[in-house]
Amino acid sequence: MLEVSNLACVRGDNQLFEGLSFGLTEGEVLYVHGPNGSGKTTLLRAICGLVVPEAGDITWDGEQTSKLAEDYHRHISYFGHLNGLKDELTALENLTISAHLAGVRVTEEQISLVLAKLGVEICQELPTSVLSQGQKKRTALARFILNKSKLWILDEPFTALDVAAVAVLQDVIVHHVQQGGMVILTTHQEVALEGVHVRHIHLKH
Repeated sequence: MLEVSNLACVRGDNQLFEGLSFGLTEGEVLYVHGPNGSGKTTLLRAICGLVVPEAGDITWDGEQTSKLAEDYHRHISYFGHLNGLKDELTALENLTISAHLAGVRVTEEQISLVLAKLGVEICQELPTSVLSQGQKKRTALARFILNKSKLWILDEPFTALDVAAVAVLQDVIVHHVQQGGMVILTTHQEVALEGVHVRHIHLKH
């Protein structure tokens, strides 16, 4: 279980939020709302350990995430504004390396099936540099399925996706949560995550 208690974050001289508390358990989605500049991305990065909060605690199964280090990070996958792909490598190569770093064994067939599920099987042998933004995003999101992380942290995952890809990603998120996974996401788009428990928090500017 993820627990955030009395969290405060600043950017420069600007207090983004303070006193923020919430919990997330298996089989739940946390939807973070707020206008640009309210601290949504900073909150997600703090949960990932990429930003040090001004105050408050973030715990995983009762232990401070900062002390757990890799024992925590192996349970999470973060999707930020950068796709995290190497342009000179193919989708297959990128995903193989990512799985290896996550300590997960995957076959070429498994990667092909996930890329096909996301509608980008054509990208498997192409250098990432020639892919469209939508294709890059779907290829990057394939990591989440292959790496089998418990907690997915998704910052605007639906941006640059067409209608069909949005529907596929919705289904992927729902399936992950129904299998006992956890998701924290931000998005400016209306998304339908039916059949799972969705919680909401609202950050103010």
